[in-house]
Amino acid sequence: MIQRKRLFEILERGMPGDTASVVVDYGIISVIVLNIGAVIISSFNDLPALLKQGLSIFEYISIAIFTLEYGLRVWTAPYKYPGRRFAYLRYIVSFMAMIDLCAILPFYLPFIVGVDLRILRILRLFRLLRILKLNRYNNAVELMAKVFTGEKEKILTTVFMTGLMLLLASSVMYYIENTAQPDKFPNIIATLWWAVATLTTVGYGDVYPITHIGKVLSGVIALLGIGLVALPAGIISSGFIKAISREEQAAKEESLQEKPPEAKRVCPHCGKEIE
Repeated sequence: MIQRKRLFEILERGMPGDTASVVVDYGIISVIVLNIGAVIISSFNDLPALLKQGLSIFEYISIAIFTLEYGLRVWTAPYKYPGRRFAYLRYIVSFMAMIDLCAILPFYLPFIVGVDLRILRILRLFRLLRILKLNRYNNAVELMAKVFTGEKEKILTTVFMTGLMLLLASSVMYYIENTAQPDKFPNIIATLWWAVATLTTVGYGDVYPITHIGKVLSGVIALLGIGLVALPAGIISSGFIKAISREEQAAKEESLQEKPPEAKRVCPHCGKEIE
């Protein structure tokens, strides 16, 4: 029988040379990727009955695998948080454990409580959260969290500026265009849609000004949007570069610490150390 500690090592990210752990990692990754494909395929109408049956069977198999994985990870939690009290609770409330739970909970909810079919269709969308389980084998989500945490003040500042610009543009455009187009600009909240489409330079064309002053204002807002919307992207890109540089520097320092010191070279004639 596999010991709990060994089971914990197998469930964690595979280390070089640990064949069982690597096989489990690639197996879970394959099931996650196939699940995303199944969600996409199931969105098509008029699927063959055999294919629908196959997708249904695959869903049951996936739920069984993910449920077993979740249960085993909870069971081996004391090895993830050694020496800490309430290790099981610490794991259950962790980010990845919540993702694991959200990936399987929508399947069991209809059996536990009565759920309306419309709500059930929405709950099925939670299956897409299974893709976040890949973060256990890839640090992408963790890296994004570090970037947003490190640059949160700058990002919040740009978000505030963008929101203020949207509110001002919507308010001014409402008073300019309401008389000419009461159906298109009935109130400031409805005008906010035009402001978003213009400030982001998307320009769907469903709502647009027809007065001369409105057109001038629309052009100004569009030009301001080019720089204002690009500002958060620049901040996030800069944060990613800093985070990646820090990780590379940390890895380099760690490798230097683990590298054994070079043997001293000694002159075979006089016995002195050679510089």
